[in-house]
Amino acid sequence: MTRAWILPVLLVLCGSVLSTRLFFKGSPGTAAALLLLFALFACLNSPLIFPRSISALEAQRRSAADGRPIVFWRPGCTYCLRLRIRLGRSARRLHWVDIWRDPAGAAAVREANDGNETVPTVVVAGRPHTNPDPAWVREQLSPPA
Repeated sequence: MTRAWILPVLLVLCGSVLSTRLFFKGSPGTAAALLLLFALFACLNSPLIFPRSISALEAQRRSAADGRPIVFWRPGCTYCLRLRIRLGRSARRLHWVDIWRDPAGAAAVREANDGNETVPTVVVAGRPHTNPDPAWVREQLSPPA
């Protein structure tokens, strides 16, 4: 199992255990609500809500061809989640690189951030931007006026 799935699986397991205890104590409604809440947190912390990740090399090749930004991210990062949610449908127009799956992506992030794996790091026109405002990232997707 990759480490991207460790937190979501733990959340589902903990939610299941707590819900089972509540169910057998006579609170099936509370148990169901708690299990649903844990499942939601697991989904939000999983790679499922992010567009499909590609390698850093492939992202650089595609970005050079179409000019779209590259987002280096990792599962479980609240700032990455905030960026993804605030971008909405526009997120599919970016090239996403999961640094936990791609060592070259992790190296690119460390190079841009003084040796730290600080994400999200967004590369626009070859220049890295660490944890940029989602509105600014959305502007980078718009064609120049």
